[in-house]
Amino acid sequence: MAEGAEEASVQSGGGGDSGAAAPERGVAPIKPQFITTKKQFHDFLEAKGQTPSRESEAGNPGGNDLSEPEAKRTRLEDGHNEDRPSGEAAEPQEQPQVQKKARGRNKGRPHVKPSHYDKNRLCPSLVQVSVAVAVKSVGPQSEPLCPLLSPRDEERRLSEVTDVPQDTEPEGRGSEVPPQVAGLPRPFLSPHGVPAFLQESAAKCFFGDRCRFLHDVGCYLETKPADLGPRCVLYETFGKCPYGVTCRFAGAHLGPEGQNLVQELLVQVPPVRNSLDKALQLQLRKRKIHFERAERALHQLSKGQLPGSTPAAAVPGLMASEGAPGQDSCTDQQLDINGKLYLAPLTTCGNLPFRRICKRFGADVTCGEMAVCTNLLQGQTSEWALLKRHQCEDIFGVQLEGAFPDTMTKCAELLNRTIEVDFVDINVGCPIDIVYKKGGGCALMNRSTKFQQIVRGMNQVLDVPLTVKIRTGVQEHVNLAHRLLPELRAWGTALVTLHGRSREQRYTKLADWRYIQQCVTAASPMPLFGNGDILSYEDANRALQTGVAGVMIARGALLKPWLFTEIKEQRHWDISSAERLDILRDFTHYGLEHWGSDTQGVEKTRRFLLEWLSFLCRYVPVGLLERLPQRINERPPCYLGRDYLETLMASQKATDWIRISEMLLGPVPPNFVFLPKHKANAYK
Repeated sequence: MAEGAEEASVQSGGGGDSGAAAPERGVAPIKPQFITTKKQFHDFLEAKGQTPSRESEAGNPGGNDLSEPEAKRTRLEDGHNEDRPSGEAAEPQEQPQVQKKARGRNKGRPHVKPSHYDKNRLCPSLVQVSVAVAVKSVGPQSEPLCPLLSPRDEERRLSEVTDVPQDTEPEGRGSEVPPQVAGLPRPFLSPHGVPAFLQESAAKCFFGDRCRFLHDVGCYLETKPADLGPRCVLYETFGKCPYGVTCRFAGAHLGPEGQNLVQELLVQVPPVRNSLDKALQLQLRKRKIHFERAERALHQLSKGQLPGSTPAAAVPGLMASEGAPGQDSCTDQQLDINGKLYLAPLTTCGNLPFRRICKRFGADVTCGEMAVCTNLLQGQTSEWALLKRHQCEDIFGVQLEGAFPDTMTKCAELLNRTIEVDFVDINVGCPIDIVYKKGGGCALMNRSTKFQQIVRGMNQVLDVPLTVKIRTGVQEHVNLAHRLLPELRAWGTALVTLHGRSREQRYTKLADWRYIQQCVTAASPMPLFGNGDILSYEDANRALQTGVAGVMIARGALLKPWLFTEIKEQRHWDISSAERLDILRDFTHYGLEHWGSDTQGVEKTRRFLLEWLSFLCRYVPVGLLERLPQRINERPPCYLGRDYLETLMASQKATDWIRISEMLLGPVPPNFVFLPKHKANAYK
């Protein structure tokens, strides 16, 4: 299969106009009438995009250039002077040595996640006004709502305040109708003609005399940027916006005097599960959680008694889910996902909004991004956010990374108690140095004793199936998977996913599906999923012919999330640029629901949108290809699409990705620059 793909890549179509070179090896075969030169491509975008560019400059009072950041320019081989303003021509030479340190692991990314966006930050007691004035309809009775802070403000409050005030709850909590409702004006119509209630400000500041935030709403509104649109996704979806006056779409839900509005009949809890409880977070930070089942399993491992070696018949009266000593908890539980389409856990891009997009297009199984077990045990909010699950994810798992049996086993027991998942996956395929050098990821394939202890220990404390994701091996020509698979089956693993590349290969060359076919026999009867180079339904069909139980799709979903629909319907979808823009618009809506609609939430949504666009630009529309299908190792040449938007989406410049984000999320803030994590995809 690999050789056939390479031969097809060599034979893929030629020809072009007078200004374009013939297709090279590894370049997608595009019809000659669409191929152009790099200069003509960017000239076309600049000629068509002058008006949006000027609007962007108008919204950037600092006059900062939105082209490639300095750390990126120093690595460019050509074209690095084409789009630089004359006034900044000398800047790249000012700190050349300092910027060179960014090579390798992209260390120069401080501007991507600034500490704050608003010059004056409004106090959370004014941002999140009392929700108790609205009554949630629950059948014939009514239930008062609790005056919670917004998710990020709760995190700040926990980290900045040691003694949480006890008088922040409304006086009427627990009564049938809060006292604030009696003093409310009658309901009136919101700006969209929907009956709504007014919310009132909190009686006192949550932080007391130590508060460092702004309390003058009028002063805040004078410096607040203009709204980005007339409709707020949170207000229309959940009936209220927890970001109040700081929302970048606040005009949709502010009353006549600036109060926040609540649509009584729409108020509902956001459909996201697996959030980190604040009481649990405090216990984790103070190390007050006891792991009885994990300690028991680790004690057996330390004595050489491997958990799971005792047969179930030898422990009468105890079920596997009760954690009988020496017995695997999920021995009798199988993960029945054979033949289903599995969306791989994708670092950075595999966030909850992206998974919702893939579920809409037909993904059957989803998995959260890789979470580091030590960070979870420390109660880090950012790490626990990777475990969140949307209600549309009917088959959902989480992926853990770790190098030692004690932390992995304790983390597995913690998750088994606190979150709702259908399976837990161990990452034994991560190739990056920071993980490998600590003994995690691919390094576990060479540490069989630790690997066995991790699998057996986690299997002992989990009540859900345990799966493992591995690569073919560490070195390119030294395959290890076929030797590990029988052992993983004996250790109690429910399912294994095999990526057909070694750690040294990373994502170069093609996945070795012939070797995956050999591993299917070695793994039997344990189901084995295959992963690598699936970008069309033909690729998926060839993969299933190897005998694997199913396929996992990773980069293919990033390039075209509608790939799941193509596989299920067995067709090529010539999707239009307008349809692709609608997908991006839905992603921004999901992102605002997930990360918030204030300035910080909008910019976080923009950041993840830009990261995704660094992959989407590789997609070549079906109608432009000379030979179907496009292969994942074929980079698209410069081409002009069938309309301006299709051409803009094909650009591999970060400035053009920013322009697309401005179509959906408004102008970028001052001093904004973007350096993608996967920097190889942002060359000019």
